[in-house]
Amino acid sequence: MAKVVCVLYDDPIDGYPKTYARDDLPKIDQYPGGQTLPTPRAVDFQPGTMLGSVSGELGLRTYLESLGHELVVTSSKDGPDSVLERELHDAEVVISQPFWPAYLTAERIAKAPKLKLALTAGIGSDHVDLQAAIDNKITVAEVTYCNSISVAEHVVMMILGLVRNYLPSHDWVRKGGWNIADCVARSYDVEGMHVGTVAAGRIGLAVLRRLKPFDMHLHYTDRHRLPEAVEQELNLTWHATREELYQVCDVVTLNCPLHPETEHMVNADTLKLFKRGAYLVNTARGKLCDRDAIVRALESGQLAGYAGDVWFPQPAPQDHPWRTMPHHGMTPHISGTSLSAQTRYAAGTREILECWFEGRPIRDEYLIVDGGKLAGVGAHSYSAGNATSGSEEAAKFKKAG
Repeated sequence: MAKVVCVLYDDPIDGYPKTYARDDLPKIDQYPGGQTLPTPRAVDFQPGTMLGSVSGELGLRTYLESLGHELVVTSSKDGPDSVLERELHDAEVVISQPFWPAYLTAERIAKAPKLKLALTAGIGSDHVDLQAAIDNKITVAEVTYCNSISVAEHVVMMILGLVRNYLPSHDWVRKGGWNIADCVARSYDVEGMHVGTVAAGRIGLAVLRRLKPFDMHLHYTDRHRLPEAVEQELNLTWHATREELYQVCDVVTLNCPLHPETEHMVNADTLKLFKRGAYLVNTARGKLCDRDAIVRALESGQLAGYAGDVWFPQPAPQDHPWRTMPHHGMTPHISGTSLSAQTRYAAGTREILECWFEGRPIRDEYLIVDGGKLAGVGAHSYSAGNATSGSEEAAKFKKAG
């Protein structure tokens, strides 16, 4: 029998929800492009409930314990005294979410000789040292597409929030003011602006489709060019390099995975290429950007605004400068963990585990590393290597209150 260690974020500060704002979820049968939603044999949860926190357990306990497996669920993941560190020695499966990642560094993998499967309940497996996983024949899988549309919606919200200066305007209301001039001093229309996505995969393309009705000029760059029919449908301008895209766009959104080739791709040098007063939205991974270069660009006015929900490390230390830099719209990493998305990625996690324990193949689109090499969607989107360096800083996070 196997030990499964599941690392999830803490419950709400006022306790696990007993009621919810809505009674049901819209029914979705497939994703854009035709990929089916997760297809587990069964689930042991109510769709629309909070599954991604510790008490939610991704709805896995009944299933795993019915097979005789041991399930350990914790939010304690950082530092040598964490529950994760203590349980690694005989864990076969480690599950975590990008929003509260269990950083599986080479050092931790070396402490886990029985580890065979690193499973991301969500999208993005850069919190796993992929090179160490390759070297140790560990399978890495994620629930591809489960929350791509959730993130795309968040991107559009953040673009509008920055350009229209929404958050400072809302703050004036909360403070009892009616300061219209202060609100509109940094407020513009998105109509006619040039917006570009770095990567036009599931999330990037969904962002472009949602922005087209705003009459923006749409740009993209990607190492895999989109079909000509899609370019014509959306009137897209393709750029061979990121640097070329930066120079022409009023808004840039990052929608590519983190791996050694993309780490710190937005830095002091590349920020000089951006139009002065451009907006940057990053819901992909915090480490795509040089932390301090972003702060300096906002302070100098090179960037008019920066928004996102991804930080490095996660959770971000309380002294992380993105918490206090000017003209930002940062949130915790929440774009892909709406209650709607949780239902899909919990079901996908169950599907992958069913395949794993029954000896059936895991869907190709869920695989990142398998058989000692990049596989499936991982071979399409990632490069081998390690992007976990510096993750030990997450131990500096202190819970409020």
